[in-house]
Amino acid sequence: MRDRGKKLDNECALVMGITADLACQAIAKRRLDGDKVIYNSVKDSDIASWTELLSLLDLPPVLSQSTFPASLTVLDNGLTVIHQHTPAMPVAAVDVWVKAGAIAEPDEWTGMAHFLEHMIFKGTKRLPPGSFDLAIEGRGGMTNAATSYDYAHYFITTAAQHLDDTLPYLAELLLYAAIPDDEFGRERQVVLEEINQSYDDPDWLAFQSLNEMVYQCHPYGRPILGTAETLMARSPAEMRRFHRAHYQPQNMTVVVVGDVPNAAAIDLVSRTFQPFASPLDCPRHEPEAEPPITTIRRQELCLPRLEQARLMMAWIGPGVDSLSSALDTQLQAAYGMEMLSVLLAEGRTSRLVRELREERNLVQAISSGFSLQRESGLFTISAWLEPENLERVEAIICDRLSYLSAVPVSEAELARCKRLLCNDYAFSTETPNQLAGLYGYYSILANPEVAVTYPQRIQALQAADLQQLANHYLSPYHYAATVVRPL
Repeated sequence: MRDRGKKLDNECALVMGITADLACQAIAKRRLDGDKVIYNSVKDSDIASWTELLSLLDLPPVLSQSTFPASLTVLDNGLTVIHQHTPAMPVAAVDVWVKAGAIAEPDEWTGMAHFLEHMIFKGTKRLPPGSFDLAIEGRGGMTNAATSYDYAHYFITTAAQHLDDTLPYLAELLLYAAIPDDEFGRERQVVLEEINQSYDDPDWLAFQSLNEMVYQCHPYGRPILGTAETLMARSPAEMRRFHRAHYQPQNMTVVVVGDVPNAAAIDLVSRTFQPFASPLDCPRHEPEAEPPITTIRRQELCLPRLEQARLMMAWIGPGVDSLSSALDTQLQAAYGMEMLSVLLAEGRTSRLVRELREERNLVQAISSGFSLQRESGLFTISAWLEPENLERVEAIICDRLSYLSAVPVSEAELARCKRLLCNDYAFSTETPNQLAGLYGYYSILANPEVAVTYPQRIQALQAADLQQLANHYLSPYHYAATVVRPL
């Protein structure tokens, strides 16, 4: 993230089992407020078995979709534009989503996508560094950016009457980033400092260790920030190749939400997001078969200056593939997994919070989350506790997962989870920038039209569906666990 004083810059947004602001992170709707998600390429032979697995689940049928309130236009150059006119709000939010996240990097270029996010703002041949911020902030607007595994995105929010004067600056940066040699060296030191800071965060270290155990071959297991070794080995010329290879119109979606009429929005985007530079060749990640988790993968860390131990557990869940005929089933399974995370550890009356914190005082805090990603979702349970309670709490969690697979959820619990998730969605779709983020996120993962079906899909889930999902994905015998103890 560019503003390192904000939570958006915390690429460890997934660290507690939630995705970030971008969001990203969990299912878009409630993870998009703030978002730097540090929120794929699993080979068809194994996590390609997701489609096969999902076909075995008897989930609710495809729902009739709610009317999508925005328009979707594909320009002649292949750029996708999503627009929604909201005349009641005299602002305009533009969010540009690019399929150029960390999974686009070859292994030896780890960290390139995030580093490029920084370098985008270092100007072009026509715009010196700092001119973009001056143009946006000088008109009272705000801007930021985020990088995750599946995407990078860049957004501005401004008064609607200033959009004509501000959007051309963002388009210029995204299409023609100069990536100057001198700025490359200076900004690399900034990113290296981000990496050093992350090593001081025990929760980030624990989550990264967990990620690497879950995804031993897949890019989802690599740190989005990269490492000092990979960043020091890269050059400005290589970054220019990465930019020219991936920042092309067929990989980009421009979302405009606010008090801007449709014709004016489409015309502005058409004029400013062209012409694109010709693409360059760039190394790509070579997918490998990801070994399934067939036992309990465990790692223990001992860290200084730690007051409480950490227990983090993870299970691989369903991803989404916009080209798959099973997209509706995939989404329904993903939303069911999020409902399970709410059932287990959201709120004082959730199962694990009530038992482990409120009644038995075995943990200081416990949380759960499901992070929806394109090729493989990630379900996590994280606890903060005294070291002497680690083994006992892990055993209780596994026992409660077995019970969840065997006994259907009560109607009262089901109603509570649905109410929380649907209310969350309503509160996360109130402003233009929230809507722009939501549509952009789903344009990368699936397609934007399905974003508005979230409440319907949540309401369609039944106790038997959750029981099936828990049985398929949340095995108490096959998972990854990271334990962090005070040194």
